[in-house]
Amino acid sequence: MGAADHFCAGGCLPPAPHFILGLLLMIVFSACRASPASVGGGDESGKAATLNVFAAASLTGAFGAIGEQFESQHPGAAVVFNFVGSQQLAQQLADGAPADVFASANWKQMEAVIQNGRVLSGAAKTFANNRLVVIYPKANPAGLAQLADLGHPGLKLALAAKEVPVGQYALDFLAKAAADQAFGAAFRDEVIKNVVSYESDVKAVLTKVVLGEADAGIVYRSDISRDSAAKVGQIEIPDALNVIAHYPIAAVQDSANPDLARAFVEYVLSADGQVILAAYGFIPVTLGGEK
Repeated sequence: MGAADHFCAGGCLPPAPHFILGLLLMIVFSACRASPASVGGGDESGKAATLNVFAAASLTGAFGAIGEQFESQHPGAAVVFNFVGSQQLAQQLADGAPADVFASANWKQMEAVIQNGRVLSGAAKTFANNRLVVIYPKANPAGLAQLADLGHPGLKLALAAKEVPVGQYALDFLAKAAADQAFGAAFRDEVIKNVVSYESDVKAVLTKVVLGEADAGIVYRSDISRDSAAKVGQIEIPDALNVIAHYPIAAVQDSANPDLARAFVEYVLSADGQVILAAYGFIPVTLGGEK
């Protein structure tokens, strides 16, 4: 007779209620111990997982909204943004700053980060495009009416520094205009003479114009798609002279939360993410759009 048979020799009693309750609690507890990363954004200890996203300054509004939606879909995840010029972000990453995702306003800075090993080659994808627009204070103190007016003597123009993606794009626009007979070869130099400040990112250019510290500035269309739209006037730059900015995104190779980082990139590229970007004035791309 086995041990079990010996134990029941006197007649087996049903399990005590407290034993059943304990067993159920053990099952529930075990289920709750499943990896939070698969259902939310916490780590294995149950603590909230912080996702550090390094993003170009021009993405401030759109990524703020995307971050809120992402957090709502990933309980336990906290998205923390670092919004400055792409060139500053690339340098911070080169210096070893901890990050999980990098979103740049151009491929030059993304490629620099790939070269220093923080992002794997082939991992980055274009997630949005943007275009330039000339802006001026709502009161229009310089009386701007057309692009050619940017070369008028005495105009106070604010640009981003050439190291900043939008700053280089602005210089590219001026070079195109100077090659156009409608503007003349001297146009670029005339405009450059009017620059009163070179800013560290596009948001600083916008602020200068909104505050009336500059008569005009060159920014992205997305920068004036929301709150700032009522504070500035704008002059369109035609397609032939405009420069389309391509924005790449990638998970950082040494991310402390690789699964969550990849999920964030996927969300930005998803239909929901693209709708948010479009609402903030960006030109959306198809899922998985390439450079």
